[in-house]
Amino acid sequence: MTNQLLFYKKAVPISNEAHRKTAIRSDGSYGFAREVNSVPLVAAEFRPMAGDGTIVFAGSGEAVVPVVILGLTQSENLFIDEDGQWTGRYIPAFIRRYPFVFAASADGKNLTLCIDEAYEGLNQNGEGEHLFDSRGERTSYLEGVLTFARDYQAQFVRTQAFCKRLMELDLLEPMHAEFRTSGGKTGRLNGFLAVNRDKLKALPDETLGQMARSDELELLYVHLQSLQNLQTLLNRIVEVPAEEQPEAEPVA
Repeated sequence: MTNQLLFYKKAVPISNEAHRKTAIRSDGSYGFAREVNSVPLVAAEFRPMAGDGTIVFAGSGEAVVPVVILGLTQSENLFIDEDGQWTGRYIPAFIRRYPFVFAASADGKNLTLCIDEAYEGLNQNGEGEHLFDSRGERTSYLEGVLTFARDYQAQFVRTQAFCKRLMELDLLEPMHAEFRTSGGKTGRLNGFLAVNRDKLKALPDETLGQMARSDELELLYVHLQSLQNLQTLLNRIVEVPAEEQPEAEPVA
């Protein structure tokens, strides 16, 4: 995952001058995310995403973020079907907020709400939800988008602090998963990080107690348990009898 904007192609600031007549028509399709094999998560999404998603970490240094693995190859999303419908139990907020996104100023102190003008549902024909009313004021729809984006940003900041703590405690290490499909095709998924169980168990009691009280410890165990969902992800490639299902084991 090298591009933080992933499926955003032409994100520009929203203004009543440029988008006075702009409307958003949504057909409920997530086809725009068909070619991304992972997207970022915020910590608050760990529990719902762990139902059928594999949660790992990506990046390095201060840029480490939690992500959910969506595919086993570079441009593959196994959670989206041929009609562009999401087939998993939970849809990551990073995907649900599209075509909107916050852009930060150079000093990181100011955020500007942007929209991807390449989004297929964007139109000037009045189809769908308007961004501004006839007086140039924000519509209730746009206000709702702003609220969602602000909540997401606040959760993102909290998640950054969580990841920074994991790095300071040296709990993350490279992981990979080797897999084989029912047709005999083999592959290797890498480029991600996972928590080292032994290092976690070796932490001082005081540190573990602090992490338990802040819910960080629970998040780590949710992450570790979700690694078992790699098998479920592999099964999305092709339906096979249970006794013939291939195995995919994470290796930290």
